[in-house]
Amino acid sequence: MSSYDVIFIGAGPGGYVGAIRAAQLGLKVGCVEGRETLGGTCLNVGCIPSKAMLHATHMLHEAEHNFATMGLKGKAPSVDWKQMLSYKDDTIAQNTGGIEFLFEKNKVDWIKGWATIPEAGKVKVGDDVHEAKHIVIASGSQAASLPGVEVDEKTVVTSTGALELGKIPKTMVVIGAGVIGLELGSVYARLGADVSVIEYLDAITPGMDAEVARQFQKMLTKQGLKFTLGAAVQGVTVKGGKATVTYKLRKDDSEETITADTVLVATGRKPYTEGLGLKELGVEMTERGQIKTDSKYATNVPGIYAIGDTIAGPMLAHKAEDEGMAVAEGIAGQHPHVNYNVIPGVIYTHPEVANVGATEEMLKEEGRAYKVGKFPFMGNARAKANFSGEGFVKILADKETDRILGAHIIGPMAGDLIHEICVAMEFGAAAEDLARTCHAHPTYSEAVREAALACGDGAIHA
Repeated sequence: MSSYDVIFIGAGPGGYVGAIRAAQLGLKVGCVEGRETLGGTCLNVGCIPSKAMLHATHMLHEAEHNFATMGLKGKAPSVDWKQMLSYKDDTIAQNTGGIEFLFEKNKVDWIKGWATIPEAGKVKVGDDVHEAKHIVIASGSQAASLPGVEVDEKTVVTSTGALELGKIPKTMVVIGAGVIGLELGSVYARLGADVSVIEYLDAITPGMDAEVARQFQKMLTKQGLKFTLGAAVQGVTVKGGKATVTYKLRKDDSEETITADTVLVATGRKPYTEGLGLKELGVEMTERGQIKTDSKYATNVPGIYAIGDTIAGPMLAHKAEDEGMAVAEGIAGQHPHVNYNVIPGVIYTHPEVANVGATEEMLKEEGRAYKVGKFPFMGNARAKANFSGEGFVKILADKETDRILGAHIIGPMAGDLIHEICVAMEFGAAAEDLARTCHAHPTYSEAVREAALACGDGAIHA
C-alpha cells in the first residue's frame, strides 16, 4: 500500500495544476486518472481541440474573404478534413504529453485507473488501495443532455463527437446557444455547413451583458448562423442517418421540426462524480449534484476536498486551476485566496467575446450608481488594418469612486485584452488608472485605454 500526503482524483486543469503545486510545496503527491492521457476534458476533448479547429477555420475564412484585398492572389485552399483532424489531434498530443513531462519533473505519481474512495484517507484504483492524508476530488464534468434526446456521438453528438465527425455535415442543428454551441457552430459554419441554433431562452449566451449578447448575435447571423430563440426542444429522432429535432415555441406553444445531418447537444455540463462512492461516505451534495464545500474546499467529511466543475461556480478550466493551487496551498499550511469577482470568461469565436466582473444588468438590479465607458474597434487603427473593426470595449465603473466594476469586450483578441482589466480590478484600480497608462500604438489594447478614457472626459478617437 503506497502512502501520500495528498491524492488528487482527476488530471484535468484543477487536478494536474493542484498536484504540481502541492509537489512544489514539498508534499508527496499522487494523481489518479483513468484516461490514456492527462489533461482531462479540457485538453483531450474540450478547450484545446476546439481552439485548434477554431483557428484552422478562421484561417480558411481569411483566405476566402480577405486575402485578395491584401494582394494575396490565388485560389482559396480546399479543406482536407482528415488532415485538419490530424492537426487537431497533434495539438492535443503536444499538450497532454507536456503535462506528463511536468508530472515527472515535479515527482507527481500518475496513478492510472479510475478511483473510488472506500473510506476517508483511502483511494482504491483497480485492486490497489492507496493511503492519503488528504484527498482532493477534481473529477470534472460531463455533457448534460435533455429528456427525449439520445446521444450516439455519430448523428446526435456532444462536443466530444463534434470534434471527430467522419465528414463535414451539410446541415447542423445546435441545441443551446451557450459558449460550446456557438464556438463549434461557428467552426462548421465556416466549413460550409448550414447551422441552425435552437435556444430555450430569449437571448443567446445566458448571463452575458445584454448589449454584448445582442451585438454578438447580429455578428454570428452575418456569418450564416440561424437562430430560433424561446424554443423548448421536445426530442430528437434519427432515421436513415438524419436527425429530426422537434421543438415548441414558448410564445405560442406551437410545435416545429427541423432536420439535419448532425445535431450538436450543447445544453451545458454536469459534475462527474459517479463511482467515487460519495453517497456511501456521506459527502453532502447540492440539489444540482455538486459537492458542498467550505471556503477552504473541504467537504463535510474530514480529509476530503473538492474543486473545479464538481463544486459551485462557473465551469471554467482557469477557475479550476486557481482552486487547484489554492487547495494545495491550504493543505500545505498556507492561506490562499481566490477572488471570484475577477474570473474572466471568454468565447473563442471570431470575433472573440470576453467579460469580467459585473454586467449592467447586475448593477441595475443592485441599484448601484455606475458609469459606462465604450469604445468601438472601428476607431482602432490596428483593428481596421486587420479586418477586425467590428465590436467594442465596454468598461463599467463606480459613479462616485471610478473603481472598475466590470468589463465586456467583443472584438479581436478579446480573450487576451480582458486580462489587463482583470489585473486592474485585482488591485482595485479606477478607470482613470487605466486611462493614464501608456499603451503602445498601434495595438488592439489601445481600445481598452480609450474605453477607460470614455469613463472620464471622453475617448480621443471616437
